[in-house]
Amino acid sequence: MRKIITLIIFLSVCSGFAQTEEIDSLSIQLAYENQDSLKVDTSLKLIKSLYELNDYDKAIKYIILSEKLSTDLNYHKGIAEVAYYKALIYAQKNDYINAVSGYEKAKALFRQLNDALGIAKVNNSIGLLEIKRGNYAKGLQYSLSAIEELEKRNFTNELKLSYSNLAKAYYNINAFDKAVEYYLKALEIQEQLNDVAGINESNSYLAELYSTKKEHRKAIEYYEKVLNSVGTNNDSIRGSVFPKLGGEYLKFNDYEQATKYLIQGYNLNIRSKNKPSLLTVLNNLGDLNLQQRRLILAEKQLLEAGAIAKELNNKNELLRHYKLMKALDSTKRRWDRVVVWQREYFKLKNELNKNSISVDLSTNEIPKLELDPNFDKEVTKPDNTETETTNTVTVTENKQKFDRLKLIFYALLAALAIVSTFLIMIYLKRNSSIKYTQELEEKNIKIQLQNEAFQEQTKHLENVNNVKDKLFSIVSHDLKDSLSSINGFIDLLKDGSLSREEFDNLIPELSENANSASLLLFNLLNWSKSQMHSLEPKPSLFDVQEVFEDKVKLVEQRMENKGITLVDRSLRDFAYADRSMFEIVIQNLLANALKFSKNGDTITISNHISNGSCIISVADTGVGISKQNIEKLFKNNTFTTMGTNNEKGTGLGLSICKELIELNNGKIWVESTQNVGSTFYVQLPKSKPST
Repeated sequence: MRKIITLIIFLSVCSGFAQTEEIDSLSIQLAYENQDSLKVDTSLKLIKSLYELNDYDKAIKYIILSEKLSTDLNYHKGIAEVAYYKALIYAQKNDYINAVSGYEKAKALFRQLNDALGIAKVNNSIGLLEIKRGNYAKGLQYSLSAIEELEKRNFTNELKLSYSNLAKAYYNINAFDKAVEYYLKALEIQEQLNDVAGINESNSYLAELYSTKKEHRKAIEYYEKVLNSVGTNNDSIRGSVFPKLGGEYLKFNDYEQATKYLIQGYNLNIRSKNKPSLLTVLNNLGDLNLQQRRLILAEKQLLEAGAIAKELNNKNELLRHYKLMKALDSTKRRWDRVVVWQREYFKLKNELNKNSISVDLSTNEIPKLELDPNFDKEVTKPDNTETETTNTVTVTENKQKFDRLKLIFYALLAALAIVSTFLIMIYLKRNSSIKYTQELEEKNIKIQLQNEAFQEQTKHLENVNNVKDKLFSIVSHDLKDSLSSINGFIDLLKDGSLSREEFDNLIPELSENANSASLLLFNLLNWSKSQMHSLEPKPSLFDVQEVFEDKVKLVEQRMENKGITLVDRSLRDFAYADRSMFEIVIQNLLANALKFSKNGDTITISNHISNGSCIISVADTGVGISKQNIEKLFKNNTFTTMGTNNEKGTGLGLSICKELIELNNGKIWVESTQNVGSTFYVQLPKSKPST
């Protein structure tokens, strides 16, 4: 990089030396020139070199000498060229009146000489001057009239400047297609001349134009061209481009790329304290985080953006800020604030529209996008052929005319006063009507938002009611059966109808019913909480082997009674989740394995250590699950089948397991073959997941 900078400096110095040598050579040639007209031509070359070196004071001295010599010789070409260069220098010094006067004088002389190129150069210079002053419609016509001749002669330097300024003019009168056309033409010449600064400027404007036209793919293409050109050495340009490029990716919901460019833009602009670019990046970051439901961060960024927009008086970004804040508070259901942002948004939008209309009305003519062949025609003054008698009007006639005009003037003044009063009344009435309409609109919006809230609340209540009905149905059917059976055993004991031997034989069945009722009640309570959205995980780091040991103790007796062997292959490993929720899942999986296993079957518990996650499995050699029934598992319904000893279930266990595991950023799945057995897998993170 240092070598490149050294090379650029060396070339600049060499170029400066070359131009200085040329000026010295022309000065010597001018001193020894004998023929007067040749002296003027040499002097003009010297003036041109000095102008290109920005040495305007020295150029003016030669202009004065050349002007005097050309006038003495009546050398029209020299007079025209001198007038042109004098006007160029006035334009560089922002002396608009003298510059325009000089251009008009030079153009009149070039017309007399039928010098089409001279006229084109003058028109191009006038166009550039008018565009620079903001007179875009007028400047367009002058520059357009010069383009054809400059293109014919292939004057690349003049064309490069002319194309760029035409593009800016079209951009400022919202003729975006024309602006794109001329920026592309300028870019082509800038690439021929290897004008890096001009290339970056044209690419930046083209990107903004394509963004305005909603051609976001092309906008991204040109923004990336700017970044590739400047590399990593120009933080100023990168800080300006990154926020806009991130915003373009956001249009396609490409959050990864948008985040990448917006974060880089934020860091660069924070370091350089570039508030205009920081404002853009904060609005875009707020929009990004709002779309990704990171509402706290989005609100912080948008509030900061709003403060900067007001400080810089950037009304377009402030308008966007109001719109995003309205969307944020609508998502957070803060309806009173939504109404405030809505009102501020429409108020500012109406102000911007009003200002735009007033600008359009300030010019009586519609800007012509194409060249008007009559735009610069000289207006011929009519010949004064009035007779001398019209100049000798009597004093009496003049007095009568004056009195008549005086009377008309007073009549017009009175009419103006009446019309003004009428207009003021109309204005006041219109303002009152607008205010009433705005208040009505605000009330309608508030009512609409309240209706939406009521609808959502009604839907939520319906869901809760459905959960209640389902809960009562299960309780009244399955739980009632288990408790009735237990109650029956107790009644037999009270009546003394059972012998000790019969009681001992019935204890396993009584235990099974109690366990079944306990697990059913346990699942029902957790399922109802999950359906009502009241389950909140409290994750921590715990040993999964300890959970296995605790839960196996609860089912050891039932396994022994049913003749089932337990194989424990668990290892000491840690998971990051809510331990109590994980215990519920393991208890359900062990209960299911026991329920669908026969005498002589085996239940195997194990866990596998994997990078970044912990995988637990509960396998059995029981009856297995058919393909049709596998698809029904983990759904929000009550699918269930009878166990090997006709054990009943609610069908809620696996749906609860799925919801609890997903609440802890994990997943659950099953692999099963009918009449071979089933294996249920649970995967949980080993550490806190990154946001």
